[in-house]
Amino acid sequence: MIYNEIRKNKREVHIGKVSIGGSNKIAIQSMTNTDTRDFKATYAQIKALEGAGCDIVRITVPDLDAAESVKKLKESDISIPIVADIHFDYKVALKCAEYGIDKIRINPGNIGGEDNVKAVADACKKGNIPIRIGVNSGSVEKHLIEKYGGPTPRALAESAMYHASLLEKFDFYNTVISIKASTVPDMIAANRIVSELCDYPLHIGVTEAGSREMGLVKSSIGVGSLLCDGIGDTLRISLTADPCEEIEAAKKILSAVGIEGQSGMNIVSCPTCGRTKIDLISLSKRFEDAARKEGLTDIPIKVALMGCVVNGPGEAREADIGIAGGNGEAVLIAHGEIIEKIPEGDIIERLIKEIKKFRK
Repeated sequence: MIYNEIRKNKREVHIGKVSIGGSNKIAIQSMTNTDTRDFKATYAQIKALEGAGCDIVRITVPDLDAAESVKKLKESDISIPIVADIHFDYKVALKCAEYGIDKIRINPGNIGGEDNVKAVADACKKGNIPIRIGVNSGSVEKHLIEKYGGPTPRALAESAMYHASLLEKFDFYNTVISIKASTVPDMIAANRIVSELCDYPLHIGVTEAGSREMGLVKSSIGVGSLLCDGIGDTLRISLTADPCEEIEAAKKILSAVGIEGQSGMNIVSCPTCGRTKIDLISLSKRFEDAARKEGLTDIPIKVALMGCVVNGPGEAREADIGIAGGNGEAVLIAHGEIIEKIPEGDIIERLIKEIKKFRK
């Protein structure tokens, strides 16, 4: 796959049992929206994210009371790495490091002076805990806003590199950089700049992207563009929705980009026209629902749902399995070969049966 050929080679960072950078797979992240001090609710949501296929989960840790939940979470049966999101109080970061957190997310500029940054860096170095530097449009330093006339891509990039250099000052290099913006072109440009400037792995995403529909559109453009550039080692698709929906959205984007080893089912379907003689719009929706219900969407195959015999057989020939519609029926095509004709009412059942054969 082209991504593996153009992927920017970044240093490896180990976050609990998950490694990012290098040739490791792109880790999918999400963040809980529970009150972290509510251990039961936070635990339940993390377990749900685990089940959805989340690789790394971030939790907000606003105070020392919330840090006590970190201790309990690390003592529980949760297997995915947990990232503590820390703002303002460096002592909370120190407590999370003591409790064995897998990664700490800070903006070094908002936890006090350099002494505080050094204390966190030293604690994380001792525990082999990576630090994720988080920079976004709202956190850019005032002097950079004045220098660049706003939180421009260059301002975002310069802020990130400054904070990375601050950690380097204290001999800390176990760093992940995240630059996010709600303006998609700015987010893309800033990450391209930083990717050329350093070999730290990059956490990519569009922040405050919006609802599940608009958020998926913005994230597909922003995250997808960077992935097509070979940029990105871990990602989060931020949605104003249930966090588990972020995992599904991430998988869809990875599948659309076609990243080897992480691509699930890639469904291609025509937009329909006057030649279409089957109800392809309804059929496509029902097929997606059926594939999801049967747990088949993680199978890395291309499925073509084409409306007519003009372009259908040709398009379906490029797929692993597919159909091309006729008048109240369709032909089933596998690896370019027409297998049989199927009545319209049997298409989904027949497709699902064939797709199950691809399950290893």
